[in-house]
Amino acid sequence: MDEEKNHKKEGGKLPNITQVIAFITATLTLLPLLINACSNNQSLKKGSESPSISDSTINKWNKLGDAYDQGLGVIQNHAEAVKWYRFAANQGNKAAQNNLGDAYDQGLGVIQDHAEAVKWYRLAANQGEKTAQTSLGVAYDHGDGVLQDYAEAVKWYRLAANQGETFAQFDLGLAYARGKGVIQDYAEAVKWYHLAANQGNKAAQNNLGDAYDQGLGVIQDYAEAVKWYRLAANQGEKTAQFNLGVAYARGEGVIQDPAEAVKWYRLAADQGETFAQFSLGLAYAHGKGVIQNHAEAVKWYRLAANQGMKEAQNNLGVAYALGKGVIQNHAEAVKWYRLAANQGMKEAQNNLGDAYDHGEGVLQDPVEAVKWYRLAANQGEKTAQFNLGVAYARGKGVIQDPAEAVKWYRLAANQGMKEAEFNLGVAYENGKGVIKDNAEAVKWYRLAAKHGMKEAHIALKNLQQKDIKKSRFVMEI
Repeated sequence: MDEEKNHKKEGGKLPNITQVIAFITATLTLLPLLINACSNNQSLKKGSESPSISDSTINKWNKLGDAYDQGLGVIQNHAEAVKWYRFAANQGNKAAQNNLGDAYDQGLGVIQDHAEAVKWYRLAANQGEKTAQTSLGVAYDHGDGVLQDYAEAVKWYRLAANQGETFAQFDLGLAYARGKGVIQDYAEAVKWYHLAANQGNKAAQNNLGDAYDQGLGVIQDYAEAVKWYRLAANQGEKTAQFNLGVAYARGEGVIQDPAEAVKWYRLAADQGETFAQFSLGLAYAHGKGVIQNHAEAVKWYRLAANQGMKEAQNNLGVAYALGKGVIQNHAEAVKWYRLAANQGMKEAQNNLGDAYDHGEGVLQDPVEAVKWYRLAANQGEKTAQFNLGVAYARGKGVIQDPAEAVKWYRLAANQGMKEAEFNLGVAYENGKGVIKDNAEAVKWYRLAAKHGMKEAHIALKNLQQKDIKKSRFVMEI
């Protein structure tokens, strides 16, 4: 799995003692800066015709904006930060223009306005401000404040990336990997991921690991993939933590270790990574890397299911249907099956069909059952193909049609489903939906028997005995 990142400022945390000392130091440092800035501001208000403002003063205005923005030496006040950024930005200070763009982009100290953000980003970007160039690229990439334009996004990413801006390098790599704004080129994507990853960009490290994992733009190398996943994972990158867990689960690039896989799944799952939550649920359900615990499996399935993951929704439905880890509740099972089925998951569609077929959690409805079986069967779900065959054989929910039954049995049997192989054998033995053919019946009974179906052994033995009796009768005549 690769990852896309939005590059926004993060909120602060509770200060530690070092930060408190820094705050006091900053306050003492900022006091003369504030006095100086206010003095210059007053001279502007008094209206001297063309006041000459030094670059040093303009830089101080921007720094004062930073102080208010971050609460360094002053009480945090985003509106006050915007005021000082605007003073500096209007004098052409590119850092302040970029900061003012951020304020409008995030709605800090001003009403959020993406178009206004783009205006200030562009002014800074045109002066070569690499962070603003990246932000302008992101605006074009997402269509925030401008019409979406991937080629224009790439243009600005490239300008920033060539200045060593790590987020731009990552975004440019992502553009090449997806073929957005450029011709798809995995090798070029890897080049930019490498540059960003070597600067410690965790998203780029994860994507570089993914490139080595899949052999996209580089020779496939699981050990190298693990190296990059680990670097990102150790920085708390949840997708990389999940990917590293998968590597340990499969033994790709590392010695297989289910317990280590669970460790990384858990770190990612605790950060809300959907696939990790689902994988952790599977680990508890099957007792791989942890002691088997169906209730714990249900807990993790539910977290992933609530994020809309269809596989987790289906598994949660199965848990309710079987009463594994939860009190058995067929209606609740149907609820989760339906959510997954409506996302096109074939297994859930079959399960929902089965619920309607047997009236578990819903009123029995053979026609509705056939509807869901067909949706799953058309996606190649062998159990649904078999169930649809049974429906046609019995005329349940559809007009009885032995030939159509055989058609669906055959599709399931060709995927190695023993029940379908057996029913196909029965059809050939009795000439239902096909021309009677004992040799063909034997073929399918043998396959079903090979796959462990006891009834097929009995049917095969009975059919062979019939053939022996028939041959004796012919000989006597």
